[in-house]
Amino acid sequence: MSTRKLSYTNPKPCNHLSAYKLKHGCNGYKSLQKSLKSAPNGRTSVRIHETKIPRCSFCNGFEGRLYVCLICSAVSCSNHAVLHTQLEIGHELAVDVERAELFCCACTDQVYDPDFDKSVMAKHMLDLPCSTNNADSIGERLCERKRLGGSGVELSEFKKPEKSCLVRDHRAKSCYPLGLRGLNNLGNTCFMNSVLQALLHAPPLRNYFLSDRHSRRTCQKRTANRLCLPCELHGVYSAVYSGDQTPYSPAEFLYSWWQHSENLASYEQQDAHEFFISVLDGIHEKETKARNHTKDSGDCQCIAHRVFSGLLRSDVTCMTCGFTSTTYDPCLDISLNLDTSHCSWSDASNKPAKANGSSSSSTLLGCLDLFTKPEKLGSDQKLYCQNCQEPRDSSKQMSIRKLPMVLCLHIKRFEHSLVRKMMRKIDSYLHFPFSLDMTPYLSSSIVRNRFGNRIFAFEGDESGMSTEFEIFAVVTHSGTLDSGHYVTYLRIQDQWYKCDNAWINEVDEGFVRASQCYMMFYVHKTLYYKANIDLRHLPVSTQKEAFQRMAGCC
Repeated sequence: MSTRKLSYTNPKPCNHLSAYKLKHGCNGYKSLQKSLKSAPNGRTSVRIHETKIPRCSFCNGFEGRLYVCLICSAVSCSNHAVLHTQLEIGHELAVDVERAELFCCACTDQVYDPDFDKSVMAKHMLDLPCSTNNADSIGERLCERKRLGGSGVELSEFKKPEKSCLVRDHRAKSCYPLGLRGLNNLGNTCFMNSVLQALLHAPPLRNYFLSDRHSRRTCQKRTANRLCLPCELHGVYSAVYSGDQTPYSPAEFLYSWWQHSENLASYEQQDAHEFFISVLDGIHEKETKARNHTKDSGDCQCIAHRVFSGLLRSDVTCMTCGFTSTTYDPCLDISLNLDTSHCSWSDASNKPAKANGSSSSSTLLGCLDLFTKPEKLGSDQKLYCQNCQEPRDSSKQMSIRKLPMVLCLHIKRFEHSLVRKMMRKIDSYLHFPFSLDMTPYLSSSIVRNRFGNRIFAFEGDESGMSTEFEIFAVVTHSGTLDSGHYVTYLRIQDQWYKCDNAWINEVDEGFVRASQCYMMFYVHKTLYYKANIDLRHLPVSTQKEAFQRMAGCC
């Protein structure tokens, strides 16, 4: 491990945690161990009662995140956790019931304590079955709790060495594909981990960074006070494809992203789509400066644009004379609206969708049809017609002029009502294909269909463009606007894997289809199958983690 001087300072530890440890030590952690239970997938949670569902002591609710107080064992929901600390002085520390993670109710944020992780790990290891056969979860043989501070807990510290030996053997026999590695939660960073998993397995981007096309050893953009985002992403690729399958902590990448997006620098939950665009913008900014290109270059050759950039065509037609004005705009993804005509604001805000409910479902092809459907602009949106020489009522139609190598489709699940002055999440179920043909949505197809196929010669014909795509990653969002969680499903060699922070499980495609997809990543069909072949012969990265682990966060 490198011992170079870090260019950033560790975040300050939580004062409430320090006060709790000073007064109570680890007594609360040890008392909590008897209530910890490990699920078959390796996830550890708090089981307060064997039969009763835990409920908030204030509102009697049981949905969303629940927290059990380390002092009095009172259960509070996310809405009343702060109220409990106000009524009970010194009761700031609690444990997330679902995820068995330490939470400060006063700071309303996750906190990190290696002693707490040690207690959870000890109970987790003792609950492991003696047999190592038929285990599908990496979490059953890899400890999520080998985290940021220190080197983790050695297996020899536990009372049953025979189980420890079995775990070591099971780790060595792992048959999961290279590059499938969990990412530790650094404090509400599931939004980052979910997008990183998709980027790590995007074939063109993976090949670029693993071939050292951008390396921290040769980069000239790193300074003593400012990190380089592509350099830190290269470090994540090296660590994930090193062959080590213990959960990895991308702490320095997080800090470099904070430097690039200072307005988002906090441990609060962020939007995964906003993070995705921000990361690509950071790569673009660094690489264009290295090539002395302007940021507004229409033909950018940075890796972010070469992989994700496409071109949209917008046709605005005057409804009086028929004159059409055409413009082209580059895009890094395509944002699609769900069909919400059947869903009221109260329904979409409060009721989760059923996977088999026809009344609350849409299809991806339907969303693409809606995206490319002609739209009549309102009377307050009259545009100036060059032919009529005055503002006229117009219609607008979108189409795709150029497809990227990796197609990112963003589903608009969050809406804001100007009338109601409120936000809502649309929980509608979305049917989506694993193989996608984008031919009907190309500009050539849209224009020919508009004129009844009478135009046979199309300017800039896309006949040679690859239009068949295969899905390789799906980022999902579950929960509400206030307490949501991101998870990524990866498709590797036609097998699906669920990546939930540090935990990775092999799942059936039915789990993926039943999820609330938020972002979908498709790659050219030829690249998808070539990537599966290349993955079998991909050299293991010999580079070690190029940073010291950050303490003070989880």
